Amino acid sequence: MSSNKIVPCIWFTTDGGQLSKVIDYYKAAFDKDFQAEEIISLGETPSGNTEMCEVVVFGQKYTLMCTEDEHHPLNDAISFMINCDDQKEIDHFWDYFTRDGKESQCGWCFDKYGLRWQVIPKNLGELMSKPNSFDILMKQGKIIIDEYLK
Repeated sequence: MSSNKIVPCIWFTTDGGQLSKVIDYYKAAFDKDFQAEEIISLGETPSGNTEMCEVVVFGQKYTLMCTEDEHHPLNDAISFMINCDDQKEIDHFWDYFTRDGKESQCGWCFDKYGLRWQVIPKNLGELMSKPNSFDILMKQGKIIIDEYLK
């Protein structure tokens, strides 16, 4: 387990409580920036089969837990912001998460497990200082950097 004093834990639900499905999904999104430790089976719990695993994404440690039956759904109370270097990186994450997920607005989207993501350019503050930037942002789902530069 992690030596971090505080490690965020994200609770997912899958058929059979199989955490490997979740790990494979995020590994495909983050590739070499995603590492997973061994999956630990917690066996049958009140939420059905339960498994957990520690992962590292872009150097940040998380614990992932997965149960067969939903305990609490993921919601907008927590999201993960990805500060992207350029439009290509925005397109990569946005397209991946919305393929089986859902688009929202202002760079927000939900992945297929319901986890909320803010896929934004790392220079969003600079882009927001441009004329009409708020109006542009409010009309966008996926952030399109060129629209701020016109």
